[in-house]
Amino acid sequence: MPSLKLLSVQPPTTFFNPPSLTRWQGIYVGKVTLSSSARLDALAVNRYELQLQYTCGNNVSEGSLFVDVQQDPGHIQCAGPFASPAGEIIQVPETITPGARLYTLLFPGLELQGAQMNITSAQDPPYFPGPFSINGQGWLRAPPQGLKGQAQKVFQLQILVTFGPGRSCSGTLVVKVLPAPSSQVSFLKQDQNITIPEDFVPGSEVVRVQAQGLNVRYEILSPVPCTLFSIGRADGVIRTTAPLELARAPGAAVTVLQVKAFERLQPWASVELNLTVNVRPVNRWPPRCLPALLVTQIPETAPVGTVLSIFTCTDLDSPGSTMDYQLRFHGPPGPTSLCLIDRVLKVNATLDCDTPGACFQHTASILVFDGGQPLMSTEVPVLVIVTPVNEFSPACVTRTFRVREDAGPRTLLGSVVGTDMDYPHDSIEYHTSGGSAIFAVDRLSGEVRLLGPLDYEQQRMYRLIVLVTDHSQDQDPTYHRSGSCTITIEIEDVNDHAPECEPPFQELTVRTSLGHSLEVTKVSCRIPQEPQRLAFSYSIVGGNSQSQFSLRGAVLVHDNLKLGAPWPEQPHTYELLIRVADAGPSIPHLSTTATVIVHLVPWRASTVATSTHRATVPSVMMPLLVTDTEAFWQPEPWFVVVLTVTGALLLLALGWPLSRLLQGLTQVLRAPSKPAQALLLNSGQRRELDRAAGAGPLLRGSATCAACQGAGRNLEARGAQLPWGAVGTRCPGQSDLVTLPAPAVFLSAALMTPTATVSCRGQQNGPEEGIERSSEHRLARNHINNGSITLFQKTSGCLPDIF
Repeated sequence: MPSLKLLSVQPPTTFFNPPSLTRWQGIYVGKVTLSSSARLDALAVNRYELQLQYTCGNNVSEGSLFVDVQQDPGHIQCAGPFASPAGEIIQVPETITPGARLYTLLFPGLELQGAQMNITSAQDPPYFPGPFSINGQGWLRAPPQGLKGQAQKVFQLQILVTFGPGRSCSGTLVVKVLPAPSSQVSFLKQDQNITIPEDFVPGSEVVRVQAQGLNVRYEILSPVPCTLFSIGRADGVIRTTAPLELARAPGAAVTVLQVKAFERLQPWASVELNLTVNVRPVNRWPPRCLPALLVTQIPETAPVGTVLSIFTCTDLDSPGSTMDYQLRFHGPPGPTSLCLIDRVLKVNATLDCDTPGACFQHTASILVFDGGQPLMSTEVPVLVIVTPVNEFSPACVTRTFRVREDAGPRTLLGSVVGTDMDYPHDSIEYHTSGGSAIFAVDRLSGEVRLLGPLDYEQQRMYRLIVLVTDHSQDQDPTYHRSGSCTITIEIEDVNDHAPECEPPFQELTVRTSLGHSLEVTKVSCRIPQEPQRLAFSYSIVGGNSQSQFSLRGAVLVHDNLKLGAPWPEQPHTYELLIRVADAGPSIPHLSTTATVIVHLVPWRASTVATSTHRATVPSVMMPLLVTDTEAFWQPEPWFVVVLTVTGALLLLALGWPLSRLLQGLTQVLRAPSKPAQALLLNSGQRRELDRAAGAGPLLRGSATCAACQGAGRNLEARGAQLPWGAVGTRCPGQSDLVTLPAPAVFLSAALMTPTATVSCRGQQNGPEEGIERSSEHRLARNHINNGSITLFQKTSGCLPDIF
C-alpha cells in the first residue's frame, strides 16, 4: 500500500495536518489539509513550501508542494492596536518636517476595495497647531505648520475607514510629540549589494544590517508592502518571506530595500539605508512528465512491439532542454518483457500467462534527468497489467467406475479429473449432460456420487457425459471454453431378494411302516425378480423331533430305518420349518422359511396300501420372514474386576477352615494307636450298665481310671464310632476320667454312628484275667472337654456308665 508523508514545512509551522492518500479511479490522490489551529496571514507569510515523501514498495521519491496565501478582499476589518480602546501610539520628534508622513495605516486589500479614510475627531486650535491629514493609502501626515514647540503633547485622532456601501470600521491613532533628539543613529555600512540563489526557502537569512544608537529598532520603508523580504525589528536580520521563483516572478531578480534604523524611545532619531538584493537562478525544479503515472492493461496475446505509452517531459528551469530517459524494473518477470526506445515504451517479448508467475503485472519506473546543475530527475511509476486470454479448451479422461447395486445415497464412485492449459490450470467446473438422474458430479471437485437406488436386474451399465468448463481464464468473465468425456458406471450384482417357495405352506398325511424310507414332498422355491438364480440350500430348522425327517436337496424324506427306535402306536403330527437360502456367489445370502405339517400315521396290518394326503395353502399366501435376535450380556470391565476380586476373597475364606481340618487329620494320623480289645460282660454286668445309663451328672476329673488301674486294667476305646460330641464313663467306685483324643472322635463323629465300644483289659490274676468283655450301649449325652472326649465309669467293676 503506497504512503505519503510530510517531511518539513518552510517557514516552520504547525498549520498543516499529515497528508492522506486515497485511491480514486485507479490512481492515488494525496490530500493536505489545514489544522484547526491554522491562522494564515498573507502579510506575514504569503507562501509555504511543504516537502513530501511518497513511498510505494521499494520506490521512495520526494517532492515539494507550494501553498500560496492570498489576501481575501471580502475579509477586511480593523484589527490590532488601531481598533483597541487605547489606539495605536505613534511617537514623532517635534523637528519633523511639516507635512511629512508620520505613519501608514495598513489594511490588506484596501487598495482593491477603493477604501476611504477620514479623521473624524476635532482638531481645534490652540491645542492643535494644525490639522493632521490621511489619504486613501493610509498615510498619516503631519500638520502643514509642523510640530515645532509641541513637545510632550499628545494628539488623539479618531479615524473612520469606509470600504463599500454600509461597510466601515474605526480606530484610534495617538500621536506623541517628543523633544528634539540628543543623539545620532548611523549604519555601520552604507549602501550594500547582496546576491542570493533563488532556491532560498522562506525564512532564510539574507543579510544582517547594524546601526549605532541606543536601543535601535529597524523597519523596511520600501517597497511597501514587501512580499519577498522582512527585517527583524530588534536584530536587523533580513529574511525571505516567499519563494524566490524567477520562472514565476521575473521581477524578483532585483529588489531594492530602503531600511530605516531608529531609537525605540526616540523614533525621530533615525537613519535610512538602501540595500540591493540580487536573486541568482538555480536549477530547482525536476522535469515534469505526462503522464506522471502509467497504469495500463494489455492482453497476454499482444504482439511484440505494441506501443504502451509515449512520455512527454519538460524542465521549468530550462524550457526546451534535452531530457535523458531510463527504464528501471522493480521485480519479475524481468527486463525482457518491456523496452524503452527514446520516449516510447513498447512490448519487448511475448506475455504468455500460462505458466505460474509468468505475468499478471510488470512494475517499473521511467527515470527522467534534466541537464541543469545540480542534476534533477523525475520518476514516473509504470504498472503494466497483463490480462489473461482464454486460449485453450479444457479436457478430461474417459474413466470406468464400478459400484455395488446396494450402495447407498451419496456413495463416492470416483472423480473426474479435468485439465486446462490456461493458467490457473484448476479453474474448471464439472456438469453432466443428460444421462441418468441417479448420478451427480460435484461442480468444483468433479466427484461422482450416487443419488438414487440401483438395480442390477434392470440396468447393468450407465454412461454419463461430463462437461468440463473453464472459468476466470479471460478478461471477459462471461467467456468460457468447454470439453467433455464419457464416464462408464458398471453395476455389480448383489443378492437383494429372498427366495419364495410355492407353496409356502403344506400339510401332509403320511402312512409309513417300520424299516422303510419315504419321500414326503419336494420344496419348490425360486426368486421371481432374479430368475437366473437357481442354486439354493435347504435345512430343517425346527420341528424335527427324534430326527424323523431329513432333506435330500429339496426333497423331504421320512426316515424310519433307525434300529431300536420305539415304533409309535398312535398318529403323530410334525410341524417342520425348512430354511431355504440362495447359495450363489453373491452376498448377502438371503433366506425364507417354508412350513410343512406332516401327520404321520403308523402302518397296521389292515392297511391295504400306503398313501399320502396333501393339503396345501394357496400360493397367494406370502412367506413370513422371521428374524431371531439372540441377546447376550457383555459386562462392563469394572464389573469383571470386582467379580474376580470377590471370588478370590471367597476362596480364601473357605480355604482357611479347610486347612485347619487337614491339620487335625494329620495329627490323628501321626498319633500312636493301641490295639483295641473287646470287654466281655456277663448278664449282671450288662444290667448294671443299663442302670448306669440314667445315673447322675457327668463329672470331670483326671484322665486316668484309678479303679481300672487298681484292678490291674486299662480302660480305652477301641474302634469307637461316636456322634459329634463327648462320651464319658467312670471306673468302679472312682470319679477319675478316661480321655480319648478329640481328633479321633471327630473323625468318628463324621460317620454319625449312635453307638460306641468301650473295653477294659485286665492285667492281674483273677477270674477275669486275660478275658476281654465288651458292651455296646447307645450314648445319651455328649460333652467336649479341652479338645478331648472323657469316658466316666461309676459302677463297681470295670463297667462303663455312659451318658
